[in-house]
Amino acid sequence: MNVVQPIRNKVLLQEMKDFLKKNNERNYILFLLGIHTGLRISDILRLRVRDVLGWDIVLKEQKTGKPKEVKMSNELKRAIRSYVKDKPKSEYLIKSRNGKNKPLTRGMAYVILSQLAEEFGLERIGTHSLRKTYGYNHYKKFNDVAALQQILNHTDQRETLIYIGIKQDELNKMQGKIDW
Repeated sequence: MNVVQPIRNKVLLQEMKDFLKKNNERNYILFLLGIHTGLRISDILRLRVRDVLGWDIVLKEQKTGKPKEVKMSNELKRAIRSYVKDKPKSEYLIKSRNGKNKPLTRGMAYVILSQLAEEFGLERIGTHSLRKTYGYNHYKKFNDVAALQQILNHTDQRETLIYIGIKQDELNKMQGKIDW
């Protein structure tokens, strides 16, 4: 089983955002939503323009059925305001090019992120990498695993640390210190 990883390098993350912003606005918004909200890809792809007009994104998680409220960062809100200008409120935010008003498929989102990963020489990147990137950066900023566990809707703090790659970072660091 291939486990996808978060994008840990902030400089690289900015380069990826710049690349997407320049080349494809829809994919840029998809990327920003993932790294700024921690939402699952299935929830991001179901968003419509009307869902992002305020400062918060309020939805019912598809996987858990639980209500979720996420405050948008300034960077995300600015990008979305520009992106949704003059779009109908009922339009899917991350719209497929196929059909009149169909959301992008999870498979196509994976293809987009795989191509982006290839462009930047990254391995083990998938749709879940966006959510993991959010979690990783949230943890590094606040060092509050309990809050992050709640945000990601995990049942256990250990699960959260494994999920965002912190445990792997610690193991790698220890292995690097062995003197042979």
